Amino acid sequence: MPQLFVRVCYSVLIYLVTVPAVLYLLWRSGKDKRYRQRLAERFAWQTLPANARGGIVVHAVSVGEVVAATPLIHALQQRYPHLRLTITCTTPTGSERIKQTFGDSVYHCYLPVDTPGAVSRWLNKLQPQAVVVLETELWPNVLQQCRRALIPTIVVNARLSARSARGYRRWHTFSQLALSNISVLLAQNSHTVRRFKALGCQAEYLVSGNLKFDMAPAVAALEGVFAQFTPVLAKRQVWVAGSTHVGEDALLLSAYQQLKPQFPELLLLLVPRHPERFNAVAQQVQQAGLQLLRRSSNAPVCDATDVLLGDSMGELMVWYQLADVVFIGGSLIERGGHNPLEAMSLGKAIQSGPHVFNFAQAYQWLHKAKAVNWVSDEASLVSNTAQLLLQPQVRKQQGEQALALYQQQSGAAVRSCQAIADYLGPDMDSFCVGVQQRGLSWYQRDVFHHETNLSFVPENWQQQGAVIGQSKGRNIAWFVRHNDTNFVLRHYYRGGLVGKVIQDKFCFQRVLRSRAMQEFALLRHMRRCGLPVPRPLAAHYQVSGGYYRADLIIELIAASRDLYTVLCASEALTVLQWQQLGALIARFHQQGVYHSDLNCHNILLDQHGEFWLIDFDKCAIRPNGHWQRDNLARLQRSLVKERGLHADFAWHEQHWLALLDGYNRQSA
Repeated sequence: MPQLFVRVCYSVLIYLVTVPAVLYLLWRSGKDKRYRQRLAERFAWQTLPANARGGIVVHAVSVGEVVAATPLIHALQQRYPHLRLTITCTTPTGSERIKQTFGDSVYHCYLPVDTPGAVSRWLNKLQPQAVVVLETELWPNVLQQCRRALIPTIVVNARLSARSARGYRRWHTFSQLALSNISVLLAQNSHTVRRFKALGCQAEYLVSGNLKFDMAPAVAALEGVFAQFTPVLAKRQVWVAGSTHVGEDALLLSAYQQLKPQFPELLLLLVPRHPERFNAVAQQVQQAGLQLLRRSSNAPVCDATDVLLGDSMGELMVWYQLADVVFIGGSLIERGGHNPLEAMSLGKAIQSGPHVFNFAQAYQWLHKAKAVNWVSDEASLVSNTAQLLLQPQVRKQQGEQALALYQQQSGAAVRSCQAIADYLGPDMDSFCVGVQQRGLSWYQRDVFHHETNLSFVPENWQQQGAVIGQSKGRNIAWFVRHNDTNFVLRHYYRGGLVGKVIQDKFCFQRVLRSRAMQEFALLRHMRRCGLPVPRPLAAHYQVSGGYYRADLIIELIAASRDLYTVLCASEALTVLQWQQLGALIARFHQQGVYHSDLNCHNILLDQHGEFWLIDFDKCAIRPNGHWQRDNLARLQRSLVKERGLHADFAWHEQHWLALLDGYNRQSA
């Protein structure tokens, strides 16, 4: 099935479910008004602050992912102090945690629904340099449009169980919409890498570990809650059941009733996984004849309280800190278990049911260290809990083993941040977006210290005496010296008959689709791939009515001449040099770089004998196809043409054979 057809089908489906999704949010808002607030962000209709542009986006779907991403976000802030980070999520609880943890140090908004229009608006407003996604929150239109705009997409803390991999294979046609557009995948373990590769994901891979091993046990935003409950719960034995599901609550309540006579000070702190179950679980507690206190009531825990229902969001770490024993939910049923790492980081004795495939490796480590207590039914739950409550030394020993495992696996945030920095390259932190009336510019701060000393008007540079030359091809390119940097300033003009009338006006396109920004982004992408192209220094996009104008500034390759000039001077290249040129073109083709005008004028030879390619206007990244052969044919035609025009042109057919030899050797 053609990928274009699949993308259209997916987008149509997303549009069809958008209305029910909005109705669902409005229904949820009956219990939590936050679900109907900020709806404009769900469709990227909001106004963004100017300083939010040009940074890095980190997407963490909800509270758990935000907590896991926190050490990585702090590491990115330290690595890129001049870049504004945008943190997105999809739930109100995740949004609250982002605000509590980061305040105004980041820009925060909801990730828009995955319709082509909403994603396009969002990307064109933010113009991010990279999008970092936590775990497997893979939205096809987000990833596909990022790839089209050459915005790297980096999946961090990736985890793919065997069960999930089977689901991806079952829906292979649609899963490829996401998997084929990932730039880098930083996995928790080698099993995840193997499964993604088996699914055909062509991203760069690295095992960087699990970010959740880097979570700070004490969350500053929760210190008040901890202080509130510590005095009264210190008098009680606290059994915390976290992230429970339907079918588990009844077992836990029954087990508690059997334990209560032996442990009269025992308090069951029950935390259902999903907020919509809070009322149902409260009703279960009351039907069991137990004394219930809901956290949301803010009433104090008294001696008569049997069950404290954690019907608040984002406070699970507090309850784990206060626990004597922790049961991890989702494991007595075939849900696959939930994350044990919070409890491990706090050095707690852990109980779990047998169904833990979602966190299989962590539980394998715990099992090997004898730091997990396996329970499978009500009887084993009662027996094991009683044993742990009677033996504080055993609890302490198991908690210490769990904490030691947690500490051994830490460092994923540092490794992930370094991998991101290695891939994105050294220019990230100096990249800026300058907002102007009806337009904007991208520029490198290390060359242009502020947008006020950045001009795309050649006359301004001439007045400063900074123009050091010009190149008169079809259009003039100006050579300028500024702050010890030599660069080329080029204004975009239309070609053909239309260009004689309209000249430099192009039909309106959004920023990321404009000529200058596309060439700027392509040059950055190719430099990340290690290809010899000029460094892009600035780009300009100016809107006027229904059209736009554009300019580009690139670094001047020192002491270089184009291949046409070299060959016209009767300076014949050696066979080895022609082979090197062929190998270089093959490297570009291997990276999918389509050069729309590959000819002898757009190939430079520098003073060190190294080749460079220039002029990537209207070029793109393409999948393999006949275009590579056509690209070579275009270069050959330009050489044949110039030899016919210049008798001293130092090129012969055997030189072309040498170039093809180098090309084929590199491609083999």
